[in-house]
Amino acid sequence: MTNFDMDNTQIPAICGGQSVRDVKIYYGRQWINEDDVKAVSETLLSDYITCGPKVDELEHRLEKFTGAKHAIVCTNDTSALHIACVAAGVGPGDEVITTPLTFMASANCALYCGAKPVFADIREDTYNIDPDSIEQHITEHTKAIVAVDYTGQVVEVERIRALCDKYHLVFIEDAAHSIGSKYNGTPVGTLADMTCFSFHPVKTITSGEGGAIVTNNDEYARKLNLLRSHGMEHDHSKFVTPADEDNGGAWYYEQQMIGFNYRMTDFQAALLISQMNRIDSFIARRKAIVKRYNEAFADVPEIIVQKEIPQSDTSRHLYELRLDLSKLKCTRREFFDAMSAENVQCQVHYIPVYWMPVYKELGYERGLCPVAEKVYGSIMSIPLYPKLTDDEVGDVIKAVLKLVNWYKK
Repeated sequence: MTNFDMDNTQIPAICGGQSVRDVKIYYGRQWINEDDVKAVSETLLSDYITCGPKVDELEHRLEKFTGAKHAIVCTNDTSALHIACVAAGVGPGDEVITTPLTFMASANCALYCGAKPVFADIREDTYNIDPDSIEQHITEHTKAIVAVDYTGQVVEVERIRALCDKYHLVFIEDAAHSIGSKYNGTPVGTLADMTCFSFHPVKTITSGEGGAIVTNNDEYARKLNLLRSHGMEHDHSKFVTPADEDNGGAWYYEQQMIGFNYRMTDFQAALLISQMNRIDSFIARRKAIVKRYNEAFADVPEIIVQKEIPQSDTSRHLYELRLDLSKLKCTRREFFDAMSAENVQCQVHYIPVYWMPVYKELGYERGLCPVAEKVYGSIMSIPLYPKLTDDEVGDVIKAVLKLVNWYKK
């Protein structure tokens, strides 16, 4: 079973007769071509397979693409969020506000620092964190806001920035879904104090596993570079200890803070550089598929289409199919399983973070964010990735409409 497969593939078609497809379509899939393979192979045969020139080259590419002054690549978005919180000074006694409708890393990054995650509710139309709810949860202990660009749609940047300025908070944008998206024409990457990306295989571009932080803040960048590599400084001009016979040699380095081993390898960087050569076409294809889905579902009363704010030019990572269960004689689980029987794999993004057992043990209870819980109960992600063919997109639409017609009251 692959990372994207599910164990409910043997469910018979509920409508009787033939399934829409004979071969399964997965909800997400990477696209690796010969150029990608060549880039990785050449790096593996080079002098450096880690801590080498490809990492530097990738960081420069990300700076150019996002418009940010600094890019720091690391092992994944989780590690990026962690060291972003550390660089922001988050620690014990602090609170970090985030959304519950996200992958758990968006909240765990606060726990890693000994701080408390605080969950603000979402807007029911966009599914992004609601700035009104954010402000209601700000206290004297609030240190930062981790705002997630859910599905790739950019959060309400101007309102969140205003809150951060008003209450002296650090704005961390979890852009795991949104590389290539823009807000009022400005690329994601320069909108927040620090912006974190993911390069997991189902994201827009991939390095297998990988992440990055971009920032325009020189001090944050200095800390982030140290934090991702054990807190070690190799630049003699930045040493704390004056040079002498013992510490003046080329071998010498200083550990200037407690850091982590969050380094990306050169062959991962090489893969991502190659992927970036196609990022514009990947984004264009995702947008074309989203447009087709939106048009197909716009006039279907049993389906609620996610609203996008006009400021966001969205490079979509996920397409959320939201069911109006009041108009259907089925549960979300029954619809989900029926889609699998049609050989269209879906996924659910995400179980509210504070529903997890570890958060229950910390004292969090259900009901904290009623809008997020309501949306969670009726959504599923349908296939969306650049390699999806027009015929496959058509089959996804056909399966959805077939089941809506079957289940509608």
